Amino acid sequence: MEKITGKNNDLIKNVKKLLSSSKQRREQGLFVLEGARLVFDVLNSLYKVKYFLITDTALKKFRLSADEMINVSESTYIISDELAQKLSETKTPQGVFAVCYIKSADDFIVNKKGRLIALDNLQDPGNIGTIARTAEALGIDGIIVGGGCDIYNPKVLRASMGSMLRINVIEVGNLVDELSELKSKGYTVYGTSPDSNAVPVNKAEFSYSSVCVIGNEANGMSDEVKNSCNVLVTIPMLGRAESLNAAAAASITMWEMLR
Repeated sequence: MEKITGKNNDLIKNVKKLLSSSKQRREQGLFVLEGARLVFDVLNSLYKVKYFLITDTALKKFRLSADEMINVSESTYIISDELAQKLSETKTPQGVFAVCYIKSADDFIVNKKGRLIALDNLQDPGNIGTIARTAEALGIDGIIVGGGCDIYNPKVLRASMGSMLRINVIEVGNLVDELSELKSKGYTVYGTSPDSNAVPVNKAEFSYSSVCVIGNEANGMSDEVKNSCNVLVTIPMLGRAESLNAAAAASITMWEMLR
């Protein structure tokens, strides 16, 4: 294990870039996990680890899990507490980081049957992470992400509490094309909408092979995506609020899909 203490070390500079830049993550095919829970969660995922970085303090505290990480990582580095502070995007860093390989779309195979959720240009990383966490908890078979926030954004990963590492997630360049492909495989496409003619979500009959689209936080589904849906569903609201947060709407919808 190599020890790194200098803040100008090229590897440290690159990890910082990966944490802050979606462009760098895409170009290098790498993303960063921070914190003991997320980093050690990767041990139970299909992601491969390029670098494992840990402080002496954290190594002593998390010895057993750290040893497992050392065994599966291509390289391990001991870093100083000062460097951990420099890298960290949290107020109280734990001194544990992992640089992992981004999986290609080919690594994720959508089953011919199952219940899926699709996200149309969601921008809030907290919403995406929360939706992933809820989807895994409820038993949704996969998430399709069409545009919007980078799913490897550290805020997405933290909000998901590790679910993004375990649930089947694919990013697609064109959500309309992906929905068309799913329809050709026998899926019914549902879309959430405040449309007065939409079916109340608690009255909808979700087929086993179904995908439901959650629209952008401000604008809902794009017209193209909306026109791709077989059925529009809406969440009845008796109160005075005009709309629900995207993550809340997704949670209610996924619950109804699995009833």
